[in-house]
Amino acid sequence: MPTVNLLEVDEENWRDVANIKVKPGQEEFVAATTYYMCLAHYGDDWHPLAIEADGEIVGHVMWGVDKEEDSIWLGGLVIDAAKQGLGIGRAAVQAFLDRFGPEPGAHIALSYAPENAVARQLYQKLGFVETGEMAEDEVVARYRP
Repeated sequence: MPTVNLLEVDEENWRDVANIKVKPGQEEFVAATTYYMCLAHYGDDWHPLAIEADGEIVGHVMWGVDKEEDSIWLGGLVIDAAKQGLGIGRAAVQAFLDRFGPEPGAHIALSYAPENAVARQLYQKLGFVETGEMAEDEVVARYRP
């Protein structure tokens, strides 16, 4: 598995994050990283992180807190097309769980399109369980340490 770090998006790496592109056909499941960074910058809920693998910015993920349900949400996971299939997405989610999962009483939540079989398989392998909830038109899955 590659060495993956989650870094704050800042003035030095935001351009690299903005240049992340997914494979054709994946646009139906994720937005452009520029959208996610704007959502974080102009909204109140999300915080962007750059995914660095072996010293190179190769992706994006963001986090937000839902105080009502005492959960931390993972969103906007995007791995550059050229770096997919190398275990980076899995390592990034594991790094996210290592960073946010140990909080006492908290749990991690995320959502994905029901048709996104790759995401469903990845999250299930990492211990996320579908709850039957929907977030708009996406399936909600939760991880409790």
